[in-house]
Amino acid sequence: MPDLFRSLFFRPVRESAREKRIVCGLGNPGPRYTGTRHNVGYEVVARLAKACQGGWRVYRDLARLSSLEIEGVPVLLVQPLTFMNLSGRALRPLMQEWGLAPGALLVVYDDLDLPFGALRLRPRGGAGGHRGVQSIIDHLETQEFPRLRIGIGRPSSGEDEAAYVLSPFTKEERNLLEEVLGQAAAAVRVWATEGIEAAMNRFNRRRGRTFFA
Repeated sequence: MPDLFRSLFFRPVRESAREKRIVCGLGNPGPRYTGTRHNVGYEVVARLAKACQGGWRVYRDLARLSSLEIEGVPVLLVQPLTFMNLSGRALRPLMQEWGLAPGALLVVYDDLDLPFGALRLRPRGGAGGHRGVQSIIDHLETQEFPRLRIGIGRPSSGEDEAAYVLSPFTKEERNLLEEVLGQAAAAVRVWATEGIEAAMNRFNRRRGRTFFA
């Protein structure tokens, strides 16, 4: 990446600044994937849009967008329409148009390595095998963006992981998911208004109740 572009695009973000933020919930578009484990990021941003009465519009056939404010902070909610493995294609032009550094982006997605319902925020890091996150890293050419991982647990022994993440939550999980989505939405609000450190301190320490023995 040219040094000039990097200096313009990847300018430092002050945690105290009440500047624009982007929250990207990862998932796959279309009714086939609605309610699946891999789409839990979609569900979090949809919940925020509904709570804030934000409408949706389509951006260049790349993403669905909802613009709103959270305690005076302008926030753009994003649901990529590129399918999971190409999520970065939707985010790069949005980041450029809004003139934001990676620190102003929060990516929300499912994580097999966390137990169901667990939340973990991090300020940066690798993809951990998640292809949607890897696409974002590749397109932004950096790992320096915050992320909120939502635990979906691992499949039972012998079950294919790809089939597992693309399958719907069980009835038992769905009954508990409302609480999980509420906590995730609250974490996004804290990140947007107080920064990643405050969100980590408040939500990473919460082990949450044991959903399954």
